[in-house]
Amino acid sequence: MDGTVYKSTGSWYTVKSSEGAFYECRIKGKFRTQGIKSTNPVAVGDHVEFELEKIGDETLGVIYKIGERKNYIVRKSVKLSKQTHIIASNLDQVFLLITLNNPPTFTSFIDRFLVTAEAYDIPVVLLFNKMDVYGPEEKGEVAYLIDLYTKIGYPCIQIEAKTAKNVDKVKELMVGKTSMFAGHSGVGKSTLVNALEPGMQLKTAEISEQHLQGQHTTTFAEMYDLSFDARIIDTPGIKGFGIVDMEKHEIGNYFPEFFALKSECKFNNCLHLDEPKCAIKEALENDEISASRYRSYVQMLMGDEDNPYRER
Repeated sequence: MDGTVYKSTGSWYTVKSSEGAFYECRIKGKFRTQGIKSTNPVAVGDHVEFELEKIGDETLGVIYKIGERKNYIVRKSVKLSKQTHIIASNLDQVFLLITLNNPPTFTSFIDRFLVTAEAYDIPVVLLFNKMDVYGPEEKGEVAYLIDLYTKIGYPCIQIEAKTAKNVDKVKELMVGKTSMFAGHSGVGKSTLVNALEPGMQLKTAEISEQHLQGQHTTTFAEMYDLSFDARIIDTPGIKGFGIVDMEKHEIGNYFPEFFALKSECKFNNCLHLDEPKCAIKEALENDEISASRYRSYVQMLMGDEDNPYRER
């Protein structure tokens, strides 16, 4: 039988068959020794082949083949630094939820996420949430960020998940697609899903005042079928987002505004640091490239781990 993985809890997987039935499945043992560097050889969104077996009164599935992935979004494993964790696969788009505070989303995190998505060819839409609680200064900062990322080519939408303002714009982009919501814990992912599909009632949590961070309400990635012909993958909140499997000379290629200028650099292997006649450094000096984007690039080049509390 063939199907799609809708939920992963690490050792068990909920798979929806092509006929529409759901089965609890496990992995055939040898998957774990096939040189997959990921902590989770099977991810939500994977197309799999499985067989059913009767154990007592239960019918369970055994996954024996994973289909080729068209893309996936990946981050460093929290516990095993040399391994990766595939968050989800076979995505049509990702919505990255951003809040200025409660909790803060820094540009270093946004840029790392965008670079990873670019590397795996996944379109990203930036959703600036909680617009209803911002004052004039914060709204000005959101306007600045929207101008910055729109010029690079990333669609941006201001939303209020709690009041459902502009949620219809998100809905329009989701029809007929598999989308993922991502962002720090507490940015409003589950609240947004509930606004899109009020009957779902995903668990939400209040912000922890002590750390101004969200509580982790989503423990595992899970895909849901929505009533308007869309699928959403809700994911655990991400604190940091270390990039993986990327050579230094590749990183600049995943900054679209750098890539557009790199052919004008004097040297083919220019890292845009101290090299003479670097088009990217010239654009930076002329305010044609954002200082925060260049700072993010240098941090990635130097291998600095993302810190959610780093200065903007």
